[in-house]
Amino acid sequence: MLQGTSSHVGKSLLCTALCRIFWQEGFRVAPFKAQNMALNSYITLDGGEIGRAQGAQAEAAGVVASVKMNPVLLKPKQDQTAQVVVLGKPLADMSARDYRAKFLPEAVGLVEKCITELRQEYQVLVIEGAGSPAEVNLKDRDIVNMRTAFLAEAPVLLVADIDRGGVFAALVGTLELLEPHERKQVAGFIINKFRGDLSLLKPGLDFLEQRTGKPVLGVIPYLSEHGIEEEDSVALTGRLKNQAAGELDIAVIQLPRISNFTDFDPLARVPGVALRYVGSEDNLGLPDAVIIPGTKNTLQDLIFLRERGLDQQIKRLVDQGVPVVGICGGYQMLGKMLYDPWSSEATVGHLPGLGLLDMETTFQREKQTHRCTAKLSASQLSWGRLPHYSVMGYEIHTGEVQLGAGLKPLLEITSRSGKAVSVSDGTVAREGQIIGTHLHGLFDNTAFLLDWINYLRQRKNLPRLTQEQLPHMGQDKYDRLAMLVKQHLDMKKLYEIMKLGENRA
Repeated sequence: MLQGTSSHVGKSLLCTALCRIFWQEGFRVAPFKAQNMALNSYITLDGGEIGRAQGAQAEAAGVVASVKMNPVLLKPKQDQTAQVVVLGKPLADMSARDYRAKFLPEAVGLVEKCITELRQEYQVLVIEGAGSPAEVNLKDRDIVNMRTAFLAEAPVLLVADIDRGGVFAALVGTLELLEPHERKQVAGFIINKFRGDLSLLKPGLDFLEQRTGKPVLGVIPYLSEHGIEEEDSVALTGRLKNQAAGELDIAVIQLPRISNFTDFDPLARVPGVALRYVGSEDNLGLPDAVIIPGTKNTLQDLIFLRERGLDQQIKRLVDQGVPVVGICGGYQMLGKMLYDPWSSEATVGHLPGLGLLDMETTFQREKQTHRCTAKLSASQLSWGRLPHYSVMGYEIHTGEVQLGAGLKPLLEITSRSGKAVSVSDGTVAREGQIIGTHLHGLFDNTAFLLDWINYLRQRKNLPRLTQEQLPHMGQDKYDRLAMLVKQHLDMKKLYEIMKLGENRA
């Protein structure tokens, strides 16, 4: 099990690497995280919703993701309220106090059951903690750190981020705040995100081992271009706020409750594209395209747009001919009116949208979560070969859209969670200048990505890109990550700690 001295020390990425390493070694391996708080989610084949990190870790492990790998997912909706997703399905919206008092005492049995079932199916579990195991105000009802370690009988490696500074204080201080039996469960340390001269760090490593009696299993270099999808929006502060110049300037509106921004990772990897996230009225500028992403609270983030003046800026850009894409909640914002009769999003009841599309959205009680196959059916586009190919993606939404008489759907969903359906979704306006859809993962489809990028390039008289010019990530990213981490990790010592022999699949 990997636990951290704080959030964002790199636990998810290292767990992904270990899943791949053990898979390469021939073990049947699966990821596990008892409780995840994230707005980037992953839809399993049967329509369950789990943290996106565990979905990526399952891919790295070469297995099909299951809701048992992340039995509890918290999706923040407002400052003190989150949707609680249990075994892939929404349970209820809860305050932090109610969640802690009413849900957590009952959740231990669920966590134990999932661990037991996964251990029966797999030889190795790579388990991820959350935040810090030394949160003294929360430890008595913690289900995701030391409680999980004891339930799984898993030795713990404590991960610290040296890029933030204070790495030795973080590691020693965390140990000091643990109870003696918890401290005993910690088998060693991993220092992550190192940029410097290892010889200068060596005295500190020696001190750490002498002070604690526990080994340092590795010093992992700072890995910035790994290509693995980020778990949550804390990553936007660093890696994704890219202000570098490029042939194409694509601005993504950084909504306060932005969800599944991994939708746009493929755009950031396209040659010549500068992808930037914009959260205020001062820096939207005159981009080549604007994207309004998904959000866990469409109405509250629509209010945010108005408070910042971004709604008027987006409208002015549309009038100037700038293309706009809305995904999920961002798509719903483009319409004339949004209704929330069940107060599932906020207490405002209804709000006018941006008015860029002749449509209305009504939020339902039931959430749609599906892996989807869809056929692009829009014939009113001025670019691309869209009617001639299918796309794959996933849905996570409660809003249902009613199009006005003059709008046609962007696509027809032909399969949801493995079942044949015929459901219209999305729309197009102004000959393709404005498009919207509930389908996440649209830009993961190479043909669509290439057509849309070339549409933007054509508007600037830039030469078209070919598919061969796009970087191919696929499963190679996991192999590269595993190779980099393995080079800097004492795998022999790790196998000793795990008491892991040559019991291959």
